[in-house]
Amino acid sequence: MSKVFPPRLRTSGHSTASYAIVASKFNQEFVQSLVDNAHTELNALEPGANIVLVWTPGSFEIPLFVQATAELNRFQAILALGVILEGETEHARLIAEAVTRSLMDISLKHKVPVIHEVLLVKDEAQARARCMGTEHNRGVEAARAAISAARKLPEIV
Repeated sequence: MSKVFPPRLRTSGHSTASYAIVASKFNQEFVQSLVDNAHTELNALEPGANIVLVWTPGSFEIPLFVQATAELNRFQAILALGVILEGETEHARLIAEAVTRSLMDISLKHKVPVIHEVLLVKDEAQARARCMGTEHNRGVEAARAAISAARKLPEIV
């Protein structure tokens, strides 16, 4: 696990920004923690921001829902949150690779930051450390990345 963690951004005043969180119900114990931490951090850094939560059945479906969300042209950034546990076959890796490629394609096509925190982890201990820990919580990291990208992108487009 990377020890580099993005610093906390400056809190804005009352925000009119909108963010979408697209999250998988599969491995929900871990994903719910990512969602909760991302939501808390978004609220802390962008008070008053509109935050929409969309649940998907699993991680494989996340790109479809991210694309549908991006097509609405209402969000400054979209956070994709999920947990894929490696198994004994290549199935998990195939899903993770497809999700990664799809999320990048959607971001580029719609010119909206899509924050990829669909985690491929070896076991529940890794999931717990990344999703439920406080030192390097990927939900917090996703929120910080989303706000940073949402603030920066309008400066260059």
